[in-house]
Amino acid sequence: MSALLTPQDAVAALRRKIDQKWAEAVCADFGVGDHVVFSVPLRPGVSTGKAVEQLGHAAWHEWHMQWREFSDHLPAGVELARKAVTIRGVAGDFPATLVADLDGAVSLIADTRHSTEPLMMDLGRICALASALRSADAILTPGTLRAVSRLLAIDVQVLVSAVTWLRQHPDASMWTLRQLAVPGMHTKWLNIHGALLRDVTGRDVRDEVRPRLTVIHLTYVDPDHAASGRRRHDAWTTGDVHDIAYQPRVVLVVENRDSRLWFPPIKNTIVVEGGGKAAAALLANVPWVRAADHVVYWGDIDADGYAILDQFRAALAQSAPDGASAKPVTSILMEATDLHHYAQNGVNHDKAGRAIKPSSAPLPHLTEDETTAYNIIATAGLTPFRRIEQETIPLNHAASRLLRILKSQA
Repeated sequence: MSALLTPQDAVAALRRKIDQKWAEAVCADFGVGDHVVFSVPLRPGVSTGKAVEQLGHAAWHEWHMQWREFSDHLPAGVELARKAVTIRGVAGDFPATLVADLDGAVSLIADTRHSTEPLMMDLGRICALASALRSADAILTPGTLRAVSRLLAIDVQVLVSAVTWLRQHPDASMWTLRQLAVPGMHTKWLNIHGALLRDVTGRDVRDEVRPRLTVIHLTYVDPDHAASGRRRHDAWTTGDVHDIAYQPRVVLVVENRDSRLWFPPIKNTIVVEGGGKAAAALLANVPWVRAADHVVYWGDIDADGYAILDQFRAALAQSAPDGASAKPVTSILMEATDLHHYAQNGVNHDKAGRAIKPSSAPLPHLTEDETTAYNIIATAGLTPFRRIEQETIPLNHAASRLLRILKSQA
């Protein structure tokens, strides 16, 4: 198909090419990869006099005049390549391709005489980022450069600091992830940026550090155990020699400490304090939790509570590292009927008085009734309330619901 690109069309096409290949071009300037040249064909399919006649000599002449004027204002790094075309027996050189290096292309696009849409990148900042990565001896690739360019300035500083720290500490096995003394890095930074740090260092420090031991705070609610006079509240740590007082038939995981400490007596049951999303996977690998006949979760009726349930259920749906088989997780007091039954306890603000935000996170491991409740309280639209805190629900109600669930599963 024959076509003639105007200068404005060509600059727009050049802009699209830069959006696609700017990272490769910057990396090449720092010695990584091949040199990148941006080129835009200006008259694809028009290379003969016959093709010009098909377009019309008037259109060809107007196009040629536009490019003649345009060529008078080209910045350094931009060239107009020409090729010969014979028209009515007369040979002449006509514009064929717009060719530019990255600096020239950016300058051309920045000229408002030729472009009305600016680039979505700051070349000066990008080059400074690439230079910082190279100076820190980080791995510079188009992929890592693109990822780093999306970071906030403070996160770039932490990343470079982490790269430098890891180069100075080839063995991180004596620390846990939270003990890494990287200047400026808060303890949860690696949760978000750990993969990028791996890509720019060639090391996944998350795999190098020593594991953080699982510590579980629990309450024995078996009435026979309570009658023995032995301790009711306990803690269990992965790898320690201390065993729990009895192997439970039922493990109930709750999120609130008061709910654990004062839970009513139920035979062969241990109540565990969950600890939020981060603890879900850790609890899933505790042998005596997996060995229980029933694993039950009870959390807040809010977006976080359902997210924890979803993650806990997903973790237990996988085999444990020690080979223990998957285990189903039942919830109590987290269905749509519970949301309506305890609606008088609903709130819309957190403990600091801030409005609780909605959530659009998909939670594929919820049941249909749990999903209905989640959609009601997490919706971005209007909703009566966004949270029912676990501790506002009477514990005898929770105990009755747990016994009903256990009876139905017997």
